[in-house]
Amino acid sequence: MSMLSRSLLLGCLLTAVPALLAAAELPFPVATAQLQTLPDEQVLDGVVEAVHQSTVSAQTAGRVEDILVDVNDFVPQGAPILRIRNIEQRAGLEQAQASLREAEARFLEAQAEYNRMRGIYEKQLVSKAQMDAATAGFNAAKARLDAAQAGIARARESLGYTTINAPYSGIVLERHVQLGESVQPGKPLMTGFSLDELRVVANVPQRLIVPVRQHQQARVLPANGGKSIAAERLTFFPYADPQSNVFKVRVYLPKKTEGFYPGMFVKTAFRVGEAKRLTVPRQALVQRGEVSAVYVVKDGGVSLRQVRPGRTDGETVEILAGLEPGETVALDPIQAGVHLKHQPQRTAGK
Repeated sequence: MSMLSRSLLLGCLLTAVPALLAAAELPFPVATAQLQTLPDEQVLDGVVEAVHQSTVSAQTAGRVEDILVDVNDFVPQGAPILRIRNIEQRAGLEQAQASLREAEARFLEAQAEYNRMRGIYEKQLVSKAQMDAATAGFNAAKARLDAAQAGIARARESLGYTTINAPYSGIVLERHVQLGESVQPGKPLMTGFSLDELRVVANVPQRLIVPVRQHQQARVLPANGGKSIAAERLTFFPYADPQSNVFKVRVYLPKKTEGFYPGMFVKTAFRVGEAKRLTVPRQALVQRGEVSAVYVVKDGGVSLRQVRPGRTDGETVEILAGLEPGETVALDPIQAGVHLKHQPQRTAGK
């Protein structure tokens, strides 16, 4: 429960004490509807999109040999999704390995000659020109060995390009190639997006952008009416659309938020200030089909009254219409309903 929710609930319970004393004969607890300072919000439309959405392209030439996943498949990070025929790349690696073996042999030969000439030169049995020639041969052999080792790394990298792996965990959105198709570097292969990180893109009117920037707080409201989700952060586009004069704002959801998918239409509540709102404890609200109501206690009697609820914050609910500040409501709707059912009988017996 948030600090705001605890404060609102504590306020409701404290103001409920006089009502409890006045209605001590009632078989259920009561509370008083009261005004509370709540965030003032503006609800705007938004569309969910994936933070990570990309198209994987070929980095080497070849023929598509195997397609391991298809559209709508979930792929873990690093899993292979497509293979390209690698005969040419394997031949290149074998050639590079042969060149490396030759370079290693020539390097060992040049190194032995250099060591032999250095020992003789130190005894002053050969000229400096002969020593310089041995040194140059040794350096050239070492350079050829380094080049051969680099060729091995390049050949292995090229061979690795023939197996395309998923850059992140996600869902395949589109496949751009067919089995047996020839591809060149840069050819799009597959497009996918990740569900681990999502955001909502909303258009904020020019008249609201200043308070929205000031408070930088928003809640995403699920379409099924579930609990709202607080945004982790907001990113503001630095310019307005010249046609509609609205600012795009990205509302980032917490990582691995469930129930949302790219392309979904959602409502987003942006905080724009504060306002006094009439609230009651959430347990006082009764839902009968499409009708919301509360049991109102007045002069020892109970009546069911229809209300129009607003936002719910923890254990409190905002009442937009149907109640006045200071009115007493029942916190146990079941017992209040039973009391209301027998109320006319007790009234007749008095």
